[in-house]
Amino acid sequence: MKVAIVRYNAGNTASVLNALKRSGVDATVTDDAAVLAAADKVIFPGVGEARSAMNYIRERSIDKVIKGLSQPVLGICLGMQLFCESSEEHETECLGIVPLRVRRFEPAGLKVPHMGWNRVIPADCPIFDGIPNGEHFYFVHGYYAEAGGATVAECNYGTPFTAALRKENFYGVQFHPEKSGEAGKRILDNFLNL
Repeated sequence: MKVAIVRYNAGNTASVLNALKRSGVDATVTDDAAVLAAADKVIFPGVGEARSAMNYIRERSIDKVIKGLSQPVLGICLGMQLFCESSEEHETECLGIVPLRVRRFEPAGLKVPHMGWNRVIPADCPIFDGIPNGEHFYFVHGYYAEAGGATVAECNYGTPFTAALRKENFYGVQFHPEKSGEAGKRILDNFLNL
């Protein structure tokens, strides 16, 4: 199986690579459109800032490639947010794959960014196969995708938000499966087995 990780100067590429190795998969980190298009699975990781990330992928014309992928694609954290229409982070136009808007956390009395372990309430979605309702996953983010029709799991941090989404072959998780222990490994394994 060929797994490609989108290179766009995101901060968690090494930890995603290591998590995949624990599942017996060697992945390629690339911003080459042909390599991304030829992969069996594509992972769009992310720790970073929306505008600079979108600028990087637009300069290399991989925004069009990502939107046109037909194989399973997994966005993680910022990668998931970039699937949305737009982000309040520097008023950034995102990929527009999923009709959701990304907003800044402003929960009264709670620290931003949202950082640490939180319970996730999933709906019926294959990447959550074998994951119990209320399982804890690790989050680090100051922005969140509002809940909507593509939401397949929710979390609450002062306000309910999209913990995971799906639209056709595009899956996204706001939490970091590569840092979420056995439950996170199960998410990655479920994705790899789609």
